[in-house]
Amino acid sequence: MVQDQQSAEDITQEVFVMVFKNILAFNERSSISTWIYRITVNKCLDHIRSKKRVKRSGFIVSIFSSSDDSPGAEIPDFVHPGVVLDNREKSKFLFAAIKKLPENQQTVFVLAHLEDLPQKEIAEIMDLSLKAVESLLQRAKGNLRKLLADVFPDGN
Repeated sequence: MVQDQQSAEDITQEVFVMVFKNILAFNERSSISTWIYRITVNKCLDHIRSKKRVKRSGFIVSIFSSSDDSPGAEIPDFVHPGVVLDNREKSKFLFAAIKKLPENQQTVFVLAHLEDLPQKEIAEIMDLSLKAVESLLQRAKGNLRKLLADVFPDGN
């Protein structure tokens, strides 16, 4: 979700510390994996929000900076470990487009398609109804199709 290996490792450490400190508070309303996913998603979203705040608080804005808002304009160097070598170039555009989705659509898409979680578990993790998860997933797919239409006009 954070698309940066060092940040992902830091967040992983924070999650394990939080799980260790709060394991006695786990109330077993859901599975332990769902509880850990929820903690992880929250930590990732907090990290992403804090990065956005830092970007917005910059003092110098270059008048020569590109205002290009296409998915390929800011291609991250991070590639998800599950991406096959042949698809790495395409995945860079996909991750750039995912970053442009609203936060809840990003989360649902990543959990469903990158983490391969069932929609029912995603609903538990995000504390949403199954219908809400289905709707968010459909909107995310539609938005990604629009964002990537210029990059992959043939749909591949």
